[in-house]
Amino acid sequence: MEEQQAATSVPPPAAQASTALADNVAGALTYVTVIPAIVFLVLEPYNKRPFVRFNAFQCLGIAVCAFVISFFMVIPILGWIAVPLLELCLFIAAILCAVKAYGGVKFKLPIIGNFAENLANGK
Repeated sequence: MEEQQAATSVPPPAAQASTALADNVAGALTYVTVIPAIVFLVLEPYNKRPFVRFNAFQCLGIAVCAFVISFFMVIPILGWIAVPLLELCLFIAAILCAVKAYGGVKFKLPIIGNFAENLANGK
């Protein structure tokens, strides 16, 4: 009888965790695609957290760079060689940023990171 009551009881308020993700998890998830980055910039608890905002803007910066680089694919031979290598570098940079964000480290890419930091701070 006690086992049935224990199974149906509501956990104490201290055991109920917030449904919001931790900053490091949300920061790492921004690098999955641009969709989580945009979602985290729109959703209320995350759009006020500087760490999550920085990583979301940096992910969007990486995506914009990849989009712009893809236009150089029309250049024969040079574009066919350089574009895939640059896209691979951006992919590796995104993975590195995701791993660093999961570790709680604010890792800034050389040029994109400065823009992301300015946007995250509202400058």
